[in-house]
Parts: sequence; structure tokens; C-alpha cells
Amino acid sequence: MAVASYQAIGSIQPCGYPGGSGVPQECKNVFFKLSSGSLKFDASKAHRSSCKRSIGVVGASSSSSFQTSVFEPVVTPSKGVANESKKKSSEVALILIRHGESLWNEKNLFTGCVDVPLTKKGVEEALEAGKRICNIPVDMIYTSALIRAQMTAMLAMTQHRRKKVPIVLHEESEQARAWSQVFSEETRKQSIPVIRAWQLNERMYGELQGLNKQETADKYGKEKVHEWRRSYNVPPPNGESLEMCAERAVAYFRENIEPQLQSGKNIMIAAHGNSLRSIIMYLDKLTSQEVISLELATGIPMLYIFKEGKFIRRGSPAGPAEAGVYAYTRTLAQYRQKLDEIQN
Repeated sequence: MAVASYQAIGSIQPCGYPGGSGVPQECKNVFFKLSSGSLKFDASKAHRSSCKRSIGVVGASSSSSFQTSVFEPVVTPSKGVANESKKKSSEVALILIRHGESLWNEKNLFTGCVDVPLTKKGVEEALEAGKRICNIPVDMIYTSALIRAQMTAMLAMTQHRRKKVPIVLHEESEQARAWSQVFSEETRKQSIPVIRAWQLNERMYGELQGLNKQETADKYGKEKVHEWRRSYNVPPPNGESLEMCAERAVAYFRENIEPQLQSGKNIMIAAHGNSLRSIIMYLDKLTSQEVISLELATGIPMLYIFKEGKFIRRGSPAGPAEAGVYAYTRTLAQYRQKLDEIQN
């Protein structure tokens, strides 16, 4: 069963919008209420109101134009282009990493979209995650707009054998784009673009953010807090449910990340428990009941192969040695062999 296999793997700066000035005032304090029921990922939902339209623009700016001044242009293929691009690379890797332990994880506080950094343990988890993916190609990195996910991505890449440098792309303004340009072609080749997207943020816990989890359970009752944390469509007070988090995270994945996979890019996503659960729900076609039982350990990468339009889960590095970690494909084995040849 899908749920059992996952469980074996591992047990405000308001929501950090990139270039926050691009978000209209009416959007900063609004919480979207969705009706319960089946989850539908419809890009047209982003146009229901001026607020959602504006947020959609912010999300698009963080990925669609980022490489115009720094790297080669990002491909956002039409159906015809997507079909052609699949022929260029028979398979590509997709790595998912939940950020390492944060300072509020350590204090047992509800974190949500509050922007707190990693603990020393979290840093160590990120470095260990990097060791576990050091032989897997990475061409692009997507993170949330929150520092704990960004730290995890950056620290993990310090362990990669290819030694490419991750560079955070700045699309906040024309000046930010101009000032962050890289003018050396050779340096560009040795760099990996890092795209930050608020849509990949942890789900917003509303009035629970900053509260101690045990004290909150004592105040409201364990059953109520469990419902807020583990149900699919019941949000905490003025916060997001998993369903609401999934709508934005999966829509962003489909509109921005999946086209990159189709064009032959190997992608790493460093994000959060709920935004990653949402994406895994889409990748593995889990039901709303299956996804609420899904647990992701901090700092443990999960590997998917994207091949012929399908996502194939190849494992999670829970084994004591790398040989017991991933089911390597021929393409990944060849990549690792090339790394061995370069370093010998």
C-alpha cells in the first residue's frame, strides 16, 4: 500500500512573497476559503479575483523570466514543444527534500509561514541530504520563499560532487535583475539557478503560528488540534488546510516545474512537509485519505524519475549505504561513472 511504504521512509514575514512589494495590500491579510470535496488543480482559479490574479503574477515572475539575464532562457513549452523535448532526454531526475530541523521545530512551536532558520541539527541534516544526492544530476533548484528551505538547498549542494554553485535568482525588480547578472559564460556553465516561490511555502497555520503545540492541545483539546493538523480540508483558525496548500503548490508545480522536466532538466525541490506532501499526492495519485497519513522526515531526499510523461518513485535514502538507497537507472549510473572519471 502506498501509505505503508511512505511511513517506512520516515516516521511573519507573511508567507515570504518574493519581492513583497509586488503583492497588493488586500492580499497580505486575506486567507482563501475553499469548499471541501475533491481536489481540482485548475489554473483558471488564479483569475477568480484581483487578489489571486496579482499573486499569480508574482509566482510567474519568479520562474518564467529568470534566466534572461543570468542563464539560458527557461523553457515553458506548449504541448507540441513538450512532446519534442521529451525526445531530447529519455529520463530526468526529480529530487524532493523537506528542510532540516528549524529553531521552532526544536521549540515545538507551530511555524507555518513564519520565516525561521535551521538549528545546528537542521544544518547537519541538510549536509547529510547533500551527501545522499551527491551523484544525482541537478540542473535547477526550486525552493520556497522561506529561509529554512533555502538553507537546506544551499547546504545540500555543497556536498555535490559536480561542485556547481547554486545562485539565487533575483526578480524583485529590474534593478535586482541588472545587478545580479553574471557576465562570464564559463561561470554560468558552472552555476545552478535557484528559484524561490512562495507557492512552495509551508501551509499557513493562521492563529496557531508561534504557539506551543502541547499548550495548544491543552487549551483546545488534542482531538481539535489533531483535526487542524492532520485533516485534509479543515483549516486552523484563519489558516490553510492541506487542501488549500495543495491547490497552490501543485498548480505551481504543474505550471512551472513540470515543463522544465519535460525539457530535460534535472530538478531539486527543497520545501516543507505540507507543500511536498501535496506534490507527492499529485505525483503518486494519492487520495485525500492516503495523503493525510503521509509522513516525511526532515532532511531525507526522495528521488523520482520523470520518463515518458510519467513519474516513477525510485526510493528514499534510508539505507545505511548508498547502494541500498536508490534503485539507479542506467542514465543515473552513467552520470555517476562520469563523475568518477572526472575526479580520478
